[in-house]
Amino acid sequence: MLRIPCPHCGERDATEFHYGAAAGVDYPTDPAALTDGEWAAYLFVRANPRGWFRERWFHAAGCRLWFHVERHTVTDQVRTVREGAA
Repeated sequence: MLRIPCPHCGERDATEFHYGAAAGVDYPTDPAALTDGEWAAYLFVRANPRGWFRERWFHAAGCRLWFHVERHTVTDQVRTVREGAA
């Protein structure tokens, strides 16, 4: 079972959280100017690395806040956790 350390509530089972995608992905400055293919790539094409990865998580069954986690995608080891929605 993946355990995620919420910066407000402490370590909890992953079932309490919603995954919010990769951290640090900027919203397009002019989304209306994107082609359908570019918009689809922004929405659906993400890196799927083997190793350390920065992610956003939402604690749905707890404090209901967003935060960032740096997690190893193979071992699920968590290296850093920080508050923040962006």
